[in-house]
Formats: sequence, C-alpha cells, structure tokens
Amino acid sequence: MRSPGFILSLVIGLSLYGLINLYIFRKGWQALSRFPAGRTVFAAVFLVLVLAFPVSRLLRTLAPAAAADQLLRLGILYAFLMVYLWLLFLLYDLFRIILKLAGRYDEARDAALHPSGPVGSVAALVVFLISFAFLVAGFLNARHVHIKTLDLRINKKAGVLDRLNAVMASDFHLGAYNGSGRLRTLVEKINSLDPDIVLFAGDIVDESVSTAEEEEMIGILKGLRAPLGVFSVTGNHEYYSGLEKNLAYLERAGVRVLEDEALKIADSFWVIGRKDRTARSFGGRRLSLGEIIEKNRVDVSLPLFVLDHQPVGLKEAEEAEIDLQLSGHTHAGQLFPFSLINRRLYEQAWGYLRKGGTQYYVSSGAGTWGPPVRTGSVSEIVRLRIRFGPE
Repeated sequence: MRSPGFILSLVIGLSLYGLINLYIFRKGWQALSRFPAGRTVFAAVFLVLVLAFPVSRLLRTLAPAAAADQLLRLGILYAFLMVYLWLLFLLYDLFRIILKLAGRYDEARDAALHPSGPVGSVAALVVFLISFAFLVAGFLNARHVHIKTLDLRINKKAGVLDRLNAVMASDFHLGAYNGSGRLRTLVEKINSLDPDIVLFAGDIVDESVSTAEEEEMIGILKGLRAPLGVFSVTGNHEYYSGLEKNLAYLERAGVRVLEDEALKIADSFWVIGRKDRTARSFGGRRLSLGEIIEKNRVDVSLPLFVLDHQPVGLKEAEEAEIDLQLSGHTHAGQLFPFSLINRRLYEQAWGYLRKGGTQYYVSSGAGTWGPPVRTGSVSEIVRLRIRFGPE
C-alpha cells in the first residue's frame, strides 16, 4: 500500500503535468485558428503524446513490459519536448508583457503578437521547431559517450603496485530506454580501455524490463574484463525500483555491490563502498566513513578509494583522509537551463576537485535519466591512470 506522502506527490505531479500541457495545447490551438483541419490533427496527436507516459505506467501493471515500453519511450521523448515548449512559450509571453509594461503595446500590435495573430502564429511554429531541434541535437549528443582521462597521483605506496588503470562509470539507468543495445556499447568502450578494475558509482539499474531483456543485459555485464574485479555501490534509483531485486541482478552479472563495506584489493589498496543516502528513506542506516573504516579494520596506510553515489558532504571524505572519492548522480545537469541550477546545488556538480589530501571526481554519467537526451552535459566514461607513491 502506497504511503500518503507518495499519493500526495503523485497528485501534485499529475496536476502540474496537466496544467503545463493545457498551457501548451492552448498556445498551439490558438496558433492554428486559421486552419480548422490542422487543429483536429494537432489535438489528436497532442492527446496521444500527453497520455503516452501515464498510460504506459498503467499498462505495465496490466500487460507485458514489452507492450508498454514502446508507449513509455514515446512518452519520455514527449516529456523532453514538453519542457522546452513550456519554457519557450513562457519566454514569448514574457516578451509580450515587457512590451506592454514599456508602453509599446497598442491594439494592432496586440492582435499581431497574440498566438492567433500572424506574428504569434509564426512564433508558435518557431517554438515547436526549436524544441524539436533541441530534441534531435540532445539525442545525438547523449548517444555519443566521451572517454575522460585523468592522470592522478596518490602519495602512498600500494603494495607491489606502482600504478593502476581504473575505469569509473555511473548512472547507466538500465531500463526501458537504456537497454541491452546501449549497455553493449558501454561495456565495449570500458573493455577497450583495458582496465585493471572497474568502479561503478551507482544508479546502474533503474526500471524493470522484460525477463528476456534482463537476461541479455546480465550476459552483457558479465562480459566486462577487469582482473581485479568490478565493483559498485547503490544509487537512489536502485532503491526506487526495488533494492533486493536490483542487488541480485548486479550480483548475477558479476558486479560486487559494496554496502557500507570495504575490501582490500590485491593486498595493495582499499575500495570502500557506501550505501546511498536514500537508504534512510527506506528505513535503513548509512554508516559514516569512520564507522566503515573501523568496522572493516581498514589499513589507512594504503590508498583508500571511496564510491559514494551522491556528491554531498564532501568534507567527510577529507576528514577521514580518503585519497580518492568517486561519485555520480548529478548528470552535470543533463538538460539546459537546469544544468545552471545544478551547479548551484552541489559543491562539485561535475569534474575534478581536490580538498586537502583528498581528490574527488564527479561523473556526468554514462546514461541518462528520463529522456535519452542531453542538452546541458555529455555522457562519459572515466579512465583513471593512477600512480602510487611520492613523486
């Protein structure tokens, strides 16, 4: 049974979704005032697009996942279009308000700039074209995965190792959109970097897929080649879509999930994996770094790597004298202009940071959440070429 908080959030979300789409529909309907037939087509197409996402969610409880996934993909793409249509129409209305406040708005200009007027109709067409162009460009941008290479030095000896070739990735969001085809591309790219170890910083699994698709993705993940192992931590989406199921999924794929645990690797360095902060919302507890180090009797004289999905409270790693923390979660904003807000929310929303003796890298992620589109960031896999010991 769903909690009252969940039901309230659902009602608020659906209400906002409905109001935004009513606003967009009204603009399109007014712009087509001279074309009655066009209005009919517009209304029919718009209705299908708007209903695609909520109906697909309902179908997932009534029909095979594959039958609902096609509708879900359409709905997610429209969700991206909706955001930009809404923002651009708001900008146009703001432009009209500014003209009116400046006293440059007479009756003739009002008629021309109104969405049903000649200028307003053209403006509405431009808004739709720009939004679609953003969709295409953002889709192509998201599909291309960049390889980011970082050369790092950790001023500690690491057993017999003097260097390490590690590959870090996060935020695959495997599900209806980021399926086996996308995963195969990511695994091939990771393997091409010939990693000694692979480190995942959470949100690898997102939504449920068909049994056949899940088995195929598990088989693809098993193809990762890293002699020192493949390790991951939970992200918030592993919790949202069923933690136990997702942990079992990753373990079957050969991925060792660390939940507030620490492992010594090759008798040379430690990998510490933290539960995501979302654990607290599901009745769980997240240990502090100090508790994890003490509980696992971590030898702090060796290099210490931490996987922590959300880059929040970075000072804790510095105080615990961690050498390198790897995080994801932010997607570096993913969509412009929200990417600008994203930079204000986190001390480090994307990229490399050093605080005292601790180094951090926050990845923009290899996949996407929601629409498979990036207009504010790029998809990436991170190659870490690490040297140990003093220079």
